[in-house]
Amino acid sequence: MDSTIIILLVSFVVLLALHTPIAIAIAVATVLTMLATMGVDAALTTVAQRMASGLDSFALLAIPFFILSGYLMGQGGIARRLINFAMVLVGRFSGGLAFVNVIACALFGSISGSAVAATSAIGGFMIPAMNKEGYDKNFNTAVTVTASTTGMLIPPSNILIIYSLASGGVSIAALFMAGYIPGLLVALSLMLVCAVYAKKKNFPKGLKYSFAEGLHHLFAAIPSLALIIIVIGGIIAGYFTPTEAGAIAVIYALVLSLGVYKEIKLEELPDILLKSVQTTAIVMLLIGASASMSWMLSYEFIPQSFTELALSLSENPIMILLLINIMLLVVGTFMDMTPAVLIFTPILMPVMAAMGISPLHFGIMMILNLSIGLCTPPVGSVLFVGCSIGKTRIGEVVKPLLPLYAAMFVCLLLVTLFPQLSEALPRAVGLIE
Repeated sequence: MDSTIIILLVSFVVLLALHTPIAIAIAVATVLTMLATMGVDAALTTVAQRMASGLDSFALLAIPFFILSGYLMGQGGIARRLINFAMVLVGRFSGGLAFVNVIACALFGSISGSAVAATSAIGGFMIPAMNKEGYDKNFNTAVTVTASTTGMLIPPSNILIIYSLASGGVSIAALFMAGYIPGLLVALSLMLVCAVYAKKKNFPKGLKYSFAEGLHHLFAAIPSLALIIIVIGGIIAGYFTPTEAGAIAVIYALVLSLGVYKEIKLEELPDILLKSVQTTAIVMLLIGASASMSWMLSYEFIPQSFTELALSLSENPIMILLLINIMLLVVGTFMDMTPAVLIFTPILMPVMAAMGISPLHFGIMMILNLSIGLCTPPVGSVLFVGCSIGKTRIGEVVKPLLPLYAAMFVCLLLVTLFPQLSEALPRAVGLIE
């Protein structure tokens, strides 16, 4: 096992250092590692088979549906209406635009299921608006980047579907419900940081809306907000599966964007479909490659060995969870969330089982942990997108990011120590005992 781990780590790190795409690096590192224990034909055939079987899941059909619905929402005027709705709620306070940014990112991220989409759609509007009002552009970018990650926890979330697959079948409906409280906790903690920052910098108050204007923006946002109720409510009530919910989300987004808001034209649909296919292809290649590496790790008995190592360090579940959190925080800075979930979930699940830790609790903790990695250099995808939109550099954004990181770390610690935060809602609606 020692030699296989060395081959895997060295080959993977070298490939990443050569700027090889992450999916290719995972697949090639897996092949090179398997060559140490089997022939060329067997290694290549096994990797190909495991990549194909890793994608052979009905639940994964939900991902392209939610990706497409996210693109439709991003171009269909939904982001602007959510921002206006958030302005009515909190825009009048000192530093109100920062609060609006957080709320709008959380709402759009939850509807689209994508942190990058939330950063692009909300950041493209809010960062220039905050700049115009005298807010620091680096702070504006930092708020957008961190707030966009709440969509990874607040359903519907593609990464929660992927975790369900990697964990061996944890209920997607239960995961969706479990993400609400931690996701909202992160959003509130970020708003608290924004409030302290606004008071320190004496940020201006936003506009006050009349009652009539507030009602107008509320009613304009209701069709967008209704998607959350339709998708999640339908899944919880048992009317449709998460995959069917994804298809319904696409239909609803089409009706909303084409028929109600009328901000997408028919001739624009081919371009939206092409972008959705490209994103889906990237995600699916990552899933297939990661599935092959997961199988190879199991073949080499690495999860069992890791479990023995973890239990030899401590028999205290809290201590083990803290050590795993530290490891995942390091992993998240160098690896994208999707392959990290697919590779490390099978390795860590036996440890969770041995410690009596709920896979639901662990899943939410893991996603929150890796969400922090989306905002951290050197490979934080959301951070890069945010800096591009904010027209700033990563080095300049790091300082205002630090207190926001601290808030997310506190939330991670709370979710780790108190499983009730993840399990209360699923238990309340009867999804878990």
